Amino acid sequence: MANLGGLRGRTLALVRGGAFNLPVSAIQALANDPDVLYVSPNRPVQMTGADEYEATVGGDAAQSYGWDGTGVSVAVIDSGISDHPDLHDPTTGVSHVVYSESFVPGLDASDQYGHGTHVAGIVAGNGQSSGGNGKNGKGNSATAIFGVAPGANLVNLRVLDANGSGTDAQVIAAIQRAIALKNTYNIRVINLSLGRNVFESYTQDPLCQAVEAAWQAGLVVVVAAGNNGRNNNLHTNGYGMIGAPGNDPYVLTVGATRTMQTASKNDDRIASFSSKGPSLIDHVVKPDLVAPGNNIASLLSPLSTLDSKHSSGEVNPASYGGYGQKQYFILSGTSMATPVVSGAAALLLQQSSALTPDQVKARLMKTADKMMFPAYDQMFEPVSGNTYQFQYDIFTVGSGYLNITSALASTDLAQGTAMSPVATQDQFGNVVLQSDPSSIWGSSVIWGNSVIWGNSVLVNGTSVIWGNSVVWGNSLLTGNSVIWGNSVIWGSSVGASNAAESIADAGDPE
Repeated sequence: MANLGGLRGRTLALVRGGAFNLPVSAIQALANDPDVLYVSPNRPVQMTGADEYEATVGGDAAQSYGWDGTGVSVAVIDSGISDHPDLHDPTTGVSHVVYSESFVPGLDASDQYGHGTHVAGIVAGNGQSSGGNGKNGKGNSATAIFGVAPGANLVNLRVLDANGSGTDAQVIAAIQRAIALKNTYNIRVINLSLGRNVFESYTQDPLCQAVEAAWQAGLVVVVAAGNNGRNNNLHTNGYGMIGAPGNDPYVLTVGATRTMQTASKNDDRIASFSSKGPSLIDHVVKPDLVAPGNNIASLLSPLSTLDSKHSSGEVNPASYGGYGQKQYFILSGTSMATPVVSGAAALLLQQSSALTPDQVKARLMKTADKMMFPAYDQMFEPVSGNTYQFQYDIFTVGSGYLNITSALASTDLAQGTAMSPVATQDQFGNVVLQSDPSSIWGSSVIWGNSVIWGNSVLVNGTSVIWGNSVVWGNSLLTGNSVIWGNSVIWGSSVGASNAAESIADAGDPE
C-alpha cells in the first residue's frame, strides 16, 4: 500500500482486510495484485429508520411469564445511546448500557442523531418514565412505553454521526468489537438498524462477510430490510430493494408493518416503505419476517438532530400521565421493526441459552403468523398523493408476522443452517425456491416450505412458489415482467448507476 501511495486507515481482520486511503490512479494496480482478493469502496451506510406493538407481537405476554432478557446483552450498532432513565435498573440505578465505544473519528459514544437511543429503547427500555414498574415494563400502568426485553443489557457501539451517516469500515470495526466482547458481556444479539445499497454479491461484499463472521461466532445478527418499498426507480413496484447487509442469507432480515394503532394484529398491514425482495444479484428470499415498525414510541434523545428537526414526534407526557421533560419520541422505519425482533431473540436466548443463531432464526420464522394478511391491499399516502398497492407474498412479508408468544412456546431445534433460500426460475418459467444443501428448509415436514412461508405463497404446497401468471399476472401489478422479466433484478450484475437508491431516512409515518 505504501508503494502505491496509500495510507492505512483501519485494520479489519474480521474480513481479512483493512481500510486504506489510496490514490484513484493506483486502484487498478492494486486490483491486479495477485495477493489482493477483492477491492471494495468504503461505502456510506445510514440508518433505516401510545405503544401498541408490544401487545401485537406478544412482548407483554412474554414479560408476564418472567422472560425479560435478563442476562443477555444486545449490541446496538447505530448512532450511539444517550443516557435515559428507562435504561437504568429501578432498584440499583445501574445503567443497562454496560459498554460504550465510538468508531466515528472525533466523537464519543453518545447519541447526537437520536436514532440509536430510540432503537435501544425498543430493545430494552423499562418504562420507568411513563409509569411502568421498571422491571417487566408495564407494571400497573396501561400507558407505559417499554421495550421487548427490558431486562437485557446493551452494548453501545456508535458508527453513525450526527446526521445518521457512517461507513462500511466503521460498521465492520464495530462488529469486530462485538465479537471480541461476546464472552465478557454475554453478547448474543447484534442489532443493525442501518444499511446501504447492494452493489455486489453478498459473497464479495465486505459488510456481508462481516455479519457472516459474527453469525459463525454465535451472534444472532438482526438487520433492517430497508425503507425503499415505495421506490419504483427500477420499475419493480418496490421489489428488489432489500439493502445490504440484509441481503445476506445468514442474517435475520426484518420488514415493517403498521399496527394501525391498535393492540389487535388482525387489522395490521405492511408498511408501504418496507423494502421487498428478492435481493439484487443473488435473488435471496428476503425479508425473513416482519414486525411493527410504523409510528413506534421509544426513547427520546433531547436536542438530537432528529428531535430538533422533527419535534412534532415528541410524545406529550400527558398521554402517559407524566409531566415535565419529554422522554419519548415517535419514529417509523424498518429501523424500528428490527429491534423488536432483536428483543424477541434476547427473550429466546434467556429462556434457552444453548440456542444457536440458526435455531433462533428458524424458530422465529416457523412460529411467525402466516395466514393473517389479505392477499392484496392498497394504501393512500396523503403527503405524496400516491396510492401504493401490495401483494402479501414471500418477498413482502417473508415467513410472516413475528409472534413472540408462539416462539417461546416452541421447542423445535433446527439441525442445520437457517440460510434464506434463493429464488430461481425453472425451465418452464416457474419461480422456485432453491435451498442451500446445509439448510433445514425443505428437509422435513416440520421445516418444509409450506410450514415456513405458508400455503398461500406456494402452489399446491410444492416447492414452486408460483407460475408465470399466478401472482405477477394479476390486475394490481404489471404482470410477470415486473420482477422476472426485468434485467436489473434478474440480471447477473448490477452497477452503481442502477442500484436501489440509498436508505436515507427513518421512514415516513403513515
